Amino acid sequence: MDLPVRKHVRLKEYDYSRNGAYFVTVCAAGRACIFSDVLHPIGPDALIGPAVQLTELGRVVERYIQSTPKAYPGVKVERYVIMPNHIHLLLTLECGPMGASGPTVPRIIKALKGLVTREAGHRVWQDNYHEHIIRDDNDFLLHWRYIDQNPARWNEDEYYAETAGGAP
Repeated sequence: MDLPVRKHVRLKEYDYSRNGAYFVTVCAAGRACIFSDVLHPIGPDALIGPAVQLTELGRVVERYIQSTPKAYPGVKVERYVIMPNHIHLLLTLECGPMGASGPTVPRIIKALKGLVTREAGHRVWQDNYHEHIIRDDNDFLLHWRYIDQNPARWNEDEYYAETAGGAP
């Protein structure tokens, strides 16, 4: 039986413990809408814009995202959004040379996924995640805005699916 060859999604020569900013997207297993609902207000409240309403599992994810800087001093969660079937994080590492035991993007994401999965008691995440190394201030602002505007663009999002509450 031939097994599929796994594609390596990380840059082979890049040091992911390096100080800098990273944009990370992590999807739910099967892209199931288990983290939140995106509520689009109507009438006079429509000017406020959509709001993300977290599920119980979404609140667990948020708690672990917010605890990341405590677990990894020198790591900041600059911005995040918990969408129905994926999360986006904008992380900065300002740790200095830490060696093999220091925080790296893969280590941070592995811990986040593991803690959430352990608390949930079932598989929560897809096996991998997408990351983008932020190159400059403009790239940082572009990804910051992307996170802020993601709920408003949910219906056009590449990860769009029925929401956790069942309404698109």
